[in-house]
Amino acid sequence: MFTTMLPTTSVLTTSLLIFTLRVINIALDTLRVMLVVQRKRVMSALVGFFQALMWIVVIKAVLDNLENFFSIVAYAGGYSAGILVGMALEERLAIGFSHVRIVTTQKTRQMSSGLRAAGYGVTEYIGHGKDGRVLEVNVIAKRRDLTDIEEIASGLDPKCFVTSEEIKPMRRGYWRVT
Repeated sequence: MFTTMLPTTSVLTTSLLIFTLRVINIALDTLRVMLVVQRKRVMSALVGFFQALMWIVVIKAVLDNLENFFSIVAYAGGYSAGILVGMALEERLAIGFSHVRIVTTQKTRQMSSGLRAAGYGVTEYIGHGKDGRVLEVNVIAKRRDLTDIEEIASGLDPKCFVTSEEIKPMRRGYWRVT
C-alpha cells in the first residue's frame, strides 16, 4: 500500500526542477522590482523577459503533472524559498543610495571629521534635543556603504542615533569615489 504512494525518480526530478526554477524565478522578480525602482529600464525589461520564459516552463511542468502532489508542493515551496533568496540577493547587491542621519551629543567634531576622512560628504546641523544640544550629521551614500558609515559612527559614539532611508539622487553633490 505505501509503496504505491512513494514518488518515482522522475516525479522527484520533475518536482526538484519545478522547485529550483521557481526559486530562481521569484528571486529574479525581486531583482526586477529593484531595477524598476532604480529606473534601470533595459535591465529590468531583460530580467522580466527571462522571468516570463522561466514561468512558462515551470507552469507547463506543473500543469502536466497536476496529479502529482509533489509538483504542486514544489511550486509553492519554490515560491516561498524564492522570496527568501530574492531578499538575500537584494540585501547583498544593495543597489541605490541612502540618506544617513546621525544624531550625536558626544564627540561632535570627531563624528564629521571621521566620516569625511573616510571619504564621505557630510552636512552638519546643530539642534536641540530633549537633553540639550545635539549634532545632526547627514551623509548621502551608496547603500553598500551603510555598514561602514554605521561602524564609524558607533565607534565614535556608541549611543548615537542612526537612521537611513533610500533616496533617488536628482543632481549634484559630493560622492565618495569607491
